[in-house]
Amino acid sequence: MTTPCNTVKAPVGVILAGGQSRRMGGGDKTLLPFGTGTVLEAVIARFAPQVAALALSANGDPARFARFGLPVLPDGDPAGQGPLSGVLAALDWAMVQGATHLVTVPADAPFLPCDLVPRLILAGEGGPGAAIAASDRPHGTFALWPVTCRDRLAAALERGERRVLAFATAEGAGIATFPLPDPGSRWPDPFLNVNTPADLARARAAL
Repeated sequence: MTTPCNTVKAPVGVILAGGQSRRMGGGDKTLLPFGTGTVLEAVIARFAPQVAALALSANGDPARFARFGLPVLPDGDPAGQGPLSGVLAALDWAMVQGATHLVTVPADAPFLPCDLVPRLILAGEGGPGAAIAASDRPHGTFALWPVTCRDRLAAALERGERRVLAFATAEGAGIATFPLPDPGSRWPDPFLNVNTPADLARARAAL
């Protein structure tokens, strides 16, 4: 199992697991074996200590995630518009928690940075509070969202917006830059997404 991070005071967090895992052959790729647990357990171990409360964004029968003991949030309305639908539902949940900010991460990133949340917070301080992570490229689902953007996101979804980065840019999101490991390093890419069987094999080898 991936080593959990040290506790950091932070906003609430939601793990985005609403994808259909087509490149993995369907099903819930986050429930595939990884280390001594699953891909999702590795994500939880690294992310949960960084946030004040945690939920899972997923569609379908929530019972399949019951063992994790997390609230399961179906997509907001309009649904079926990719990760942004999950972010909308997550913002609604964050508001119920009394939070001012939400951090999202994808459910297939078992090596996400242990300092992701504090660095997103720092990156968001220079603007309206939104921020995204970047390495060699932007990673829009690793993001800090102020709950005040909820209505603007709902309006963007109504207009048919599906691109997380486009909405984050419109929000003036700051950028938290993370270096990639040096070539030949034993450390994996912290933003490695397990999208395909080859990705899963690479992630398992990195353990």
